[in-house]
Amino acid sequence: MYSRIRIRELRPISLEGGYLIDGFPSVGFSSAIATESMIQTSQFSLAGIVDSDSFPPISLIKEGKPNFPTRIFVNDDLKVSVFLSYLTLHESLHRITAKTMLKWAKKQKIELIISSVAVKDQDGIEGMVAVGNTDSARAKLKKTGLKGIEQGTIPGIPGVLLNEGSITGQDVIVILFQSSGTGPDFRSGAELCMAMSQLIPGTSCDIPLLQREAEKAEQSMKKTEEESRLLQDSMYR
Repeated sequence: MYSRIRIRELRPISLEGGYLIDGFPSVGFSSAIATESMIQTSQFSLAGIVDSDSFPPISLIKEGKPNFPTRIFVNDDLKVSVFLSYLTLHESLHRITAKTMLKWAKKQKIELIISSVAVKDQDGIEGMVAVGNTDSARAKLKKTGLKGIEQGTIPGIPGVLLNEGSITGQDVIVILFQSSGTGPDFRSGAELCMAMSQLIPGTSCDIPLLQREAEKAEQSMKKTEEESRLLQDSMYR
């Protein structure tokens, strides 16, 4: 079955020379928690939604208002966009989702895409490390002081972003962080948010706010994941 991902912009967006952050969760919810913290700290506003007939049909109610589970937030002054998602996508959607993000990044003339992926402690990763897909991406990485990796495997949406971006010349950096996938993800979410802010000038992370909101956000994301998993089980049989 061919799946199409639709991006619907809700207002004019101008991001030439800017950034795109992939906030789709992988293992645990650190990516979504980190991007949500950055959004709340650095004056982002809703600019679009990402939807597909292949996504679980779910509405998130926040402050009494319905929301799509995958949204695009933009800081116009910093030229930073975030794809914030409460959905853990089925593996069959990883490739088309990444390609849709790359297509949108090209349209917006994005300079750098930043993604992240969780690895378990036993994989031997110590602290925050990252990989860049082009010479210019690796040069950006080197300036931040983040340690690069020489060997490894990057699965899912981040892996497709790296591979496809290297062919088209789109700079992509993927940050690898430790997560067991169980328990609160505040610590890894905070570290990830700080690493992303090193790569994007002007952004910041409100760690006390992140700590207060992480548990509440994680509970909401887990509930969304449980409900969407039931729907996906019936959709992908």
